[in-house]
Amino acid sequence: MAEATKVQKVHKTEAEWRELLTPEQFHVMREGGTERPFTGALVNNHEDGIYHCGACNAPLFTSDKKFESGSGWPSFWNPVSPDAIVSIEDNSLGMRRVEVQCATCGAHLGHVFPDGPTPTGLRYCINSASLGFEKK
Repeated sequence: MAEATKVQKVHKTEAEWRELLTPEQFHVMREGGTERPFTGALVNNHEDGIYHCGACNAPLFTSDKKFESGSGWPSFWNPVSPDAIVSIEDNSLGMRRVEVQCATCGAHLGHVFPDGPTPTGLRYCINSASLGFEKK
């Protein structure tokens, strides 16, 4: 029987993250910021490949799970695996949302909403600044 894959955590100081990331990436991934809608480099990406964490390169989403939500951010209906992301209740801004973080490094990715397409009904609304893309 195969053993479950354990996520190898990445730990860095905030100073190390600041050196590694652009100012926008740092604001989004380490401070929980959000890029303006329709401004991200990957919102209109339609190439086949894999989306990975912009901070630690962990695989997060595949292009076959991406869809056009009209929200202004790249949207996916399922992560690459259940253990790729962590969901955390977010009650900031006077509303209930579910924040999505990279399970490997804890980077803020975006939020997940229950208004996505079948089969999951979920919309992972992810900042382009939190992602890298590797074309197949």
